[in-house]
Amino acid sequence: MNSDIALYTDHYELTMLSAALRDGTADRQCVFEVFGRRLPLGRRYGVVAGTGRIIEQLRDFTFTPEIVEWLRDRQVVDDRTADWLRRYRFSGDIDGYAEGELYFPNSPILTVSGTFAECVVLETFVLSVLNHDCAIASAAARMVTAARGRPLIEMGSRRTHEEAAVAAARSAYLAGFASTSNLAAGRRYGIPTAGTAAHAFTLLHDDERAAFASQVATFSKDTTLLVDTYDISQGIRNAVAVAGPDLGAIRIDSGDLSMLAQQSRDLLDELGATETRIVVSGDLDEYAIASLAAEPVDAYGAGTAVVVGSGAPTAGLVYKLVEVDGKPVVKRSENKATVGGRKTAVRRHKPTGTATEEIIVPQGSPEPRPHDRPLQRPYVRGGEIVPDLPTLEDSRELLRHNLISIPWEGLKLSQGEPTIPVVCQPASTKESG
Repeated sequence: MNSDIALYTDHYELTMLSAALRDGTADRQCVFEVFGRRLPLGRRYGVVAGTGRIIEQLRDFTFTPEIVEWLRDRQVVDDRTADWLRRYRFSGDIDGYAEGELYFPNSPILTVSGTFAECVVLETFVLSVLNHDCAIASAAARMVTAARGRPLIEMGSRRTHEEAAVAAARSAYLAGFASTSNLAAGRRYGIPTAGTAAHAFTLLHDDERAAFASQVATFSKDTTLLVDTYDISQGIRNAVAVAGPDLGAIRIDSGDLSMLAQQSRDLLDELGATETRIVVSGDLDEYAIASLAAEPVDAYGAGTAVVVGSGAPTAGLVYKLVEVDGKPVVKRSENKATVGGRKTAVRRHKPTGTATEEIIVPQGSPEPRPHDRPLQRPYVRGGEIVPDLPTLEDSRELLRHNLISIPWEGLKLSQGEPTIPVVCQPASTKESG
């Protein structure tokens, strides 16, 4: 349990809360929606991730007596607000796209309904989770596509905040990565973990062979030996000499990976290690991975580009009020306008299964058509988490299915328009009448 989770918010949320409690608007029934006005530069789709973490932590989103006193001591809230916070537990509804779903500009990814007061205090927490996790999953999904079926290991823990590293590992796994180096993510989410050794282990020993011998003696011949501490060719010779031709894998972490992968494959084959795998790492992003598609690489290790690379660590999502007491409300600011009313969303498909467009309807439902797929599902009802939510494995499979369903242009790594247009339509006559 994280006792500080209720403070994962901005001061201005409690400023609004205090004023709303004072003027009597705090209990007005409201609907907030999370969406992005655009995709990060170069992206043709986004991947929903993080909703599961929000729901998981919602139970702990309470204001303990210690937190309330801290807020009072610093005059962040007045007595009325302090009393309200002591009793706070979210009692509204949450609906949203499933993790592993694709999203596009204006997709209503998450809908939070309840009183203004109970919904507004969740804003920063919700956005901090979704902006991070959606960005990570979107970047990681492109790397998975570029890898063309070869496994990817997430190795970004040392390039980001310690808790962000765990969340990033979860999002990368959701996106299709095979494993993570982060043990906390392995324990918390059941993600397979993997790890080899660093150059420091080789440098610790008097010579490279001694380091390799120690690792093989501890982990057997199926281990992965890092061969580029000194000279790669000699490193490979030393690795095979110590482990024999049944060595599991070698890892290359520097240099011209394209050239070195081919040279390494040739040398391994020459030494009889024809089944020894080649793992490459070192600042790999989707473009670097794609450039290695024709090379004899068996697996990739990606770190920095997963957690802080292009499009990460924010997806640019916003949390906006769209309905008050059943009536649509809109923001008209230039370049930041919103569409009022709670949205219902479906994705339309050809009979072949290819997605063609996303239809959203404020305060109603789209006219049903064959091959429509509803995009929103319930997560919380009356403050209670609904049973049988999708698992992380379910989300991986959903994303895999979704990436198959979009037009092939959507999987290009080059810049382009969003793959699926999002069309806002009025409610059907039957629904609105």
